[in-house]
Amino acid sequence: MRPSRPVLFLSVLLALPAQQTDSTLLTVRRIYAGAEFRPQSFGPARWLGDGSAYTTLEAPTGGGPGREIVRYDSETGTRAVLVSVAQLTAAGAKAPLEVDDYAWSPDQSRLLVFTDTRPVSRLNTRGDYWVLDRASGRLWKLGGDAQPSTLMYAKFDPSGRRVGYVRENDLYAEDLATGKITRLTSDGSRTVINGNFDWVYEEELSLHDGWRWSPDGRRIAYWQLVADRVRDFLLYRTTDSLYSRVVPIQYPKAGEENSAARIGIVAASGGPTTWLSLEGDPRNNYLARMDWAAGSDELVVQRLNRLQNRLDLLLADAGSGAVRTILTERDSAWVEVVDQLVWLDGGKAFTWVSERDGWTHVYVVSRDGRSVKLVTPGGFDVLGVPAVDAEGGCLYYVASPENPAQRYLYRARLDGTGQAERISPPNEPGSHSYDVAPRSRWALHT
Repeated sequence: MRPSRPVLFLSVLLALPAQQTDSTLLTVRRIYAGAEFRPQSFGPARWLGDGSAYTTLEAPTGGGPGREIVRYDSETGTRAVLVSVAQLTAAGAKAPLEVDDYAWSPDQSRLLVFTDTRPVSRLNTRGDYWVLDRASGRLWKLGGDAQPSTLMYAKFDPSGRRVGYVRENDLYAEDLATGKITRLTSDGSRTVINGNFDWVYEEELSLHDGWRWSPDGRRIAYWQLVADRVRDFLLYRTTDSLYSRVVPIQYPKAGEENSAARIGIVAASGGPTTWLSLEGDPRNNYLARMDWAAGSDELVVQRLNRLQNRLDLLLADAGSGAVRTILTERDSAWVEVVDQLVWLDGGKAFTWVSERDGWTHVYVVSRDGRSVKLVTPGGFDVLGVPAVDAEGGCLYYVASPENPAQRYLYRARLDGTGQAERISPPNEPGSHSYDVAPRSRWALHT
């Protein structure tokens, strides 16, 4: 891996003008709603293709409203504007879209823009989505007759020809060529949540986006939560209107009933859902992670008991819903869920993070769970796995064996042989983080 030149991003609060004559102008809305007091930021950045280039958002060179999407060559730093503010301005609009987030289609011919966002619990995960076709210059809004700012978690399918999204707790798929919208679930409500999560899953498990395209684009796997037995906690809101109001939030107190969770698979063209045959009480077990298992035939699911001291790793047949357990983690206190599960060798093995030897380490596990090989031995904790270079046989992990208050990037062999190599600069103490490009040749280094 060739480490990129270090870039330091400073969070700076802008000072008020020295001659501030009217103190009433400093309002909560002014502090939090605009860019005046925001820290300086970079991105969001997106790697293109194999990582030979990346894009990010920048203010227009000539000034003015909005931000344009700029491409940088990873090796030379050559800059080019890929999407101008003019291209991000809808017909008849006076200003360009305010880009909160964006995503490229797999072939980079289309751009998905997230804008006009609204908060849901902690994050702005609800808003409007627009698609820009770069060849024709056409810019249009998704969702048909959906109310403004009601779409969530939109994603291109693997072909880039459709976009799926959540709308008012139901799943939809929209064909970009014809504009046809297919409703995939129809029972969404305040208490039936499809492709989305309740307060507990967000708080306890850091889950927000609750659905996944299959690699072949033919099916969608999604969570469904049924919160019909979760009681309301009443919040008193006094800051957003002249009169205060009571806002009910579904919130289970300790020992009260949780939402019932299950996972289903539905055809992207519509039809019935196949539910996984999961054992145990769905209100006292969490389905903590789910994704496709190196193909479109099986899912991999992490099931956590309510005490969070046992984690079962499951493989599920997407056609029948049959489930089998391949690995179990236990701890007298609690078990962490694993975000760094990466499939290797065409799906025959995967990376796994565990504290089974007293330290947080990375292992390579066979698909059936019978072989578990330690990759990062030593008396230290692995704090993150920014990348796995399956082709090169290497694992990139963050740790600090000598000083636990710092963070450095290391590279180790996936077969567990040899000594780990430190990638972070040797004379730069501190906390280093990395956004590693595909094929692990470049990284954005903070």
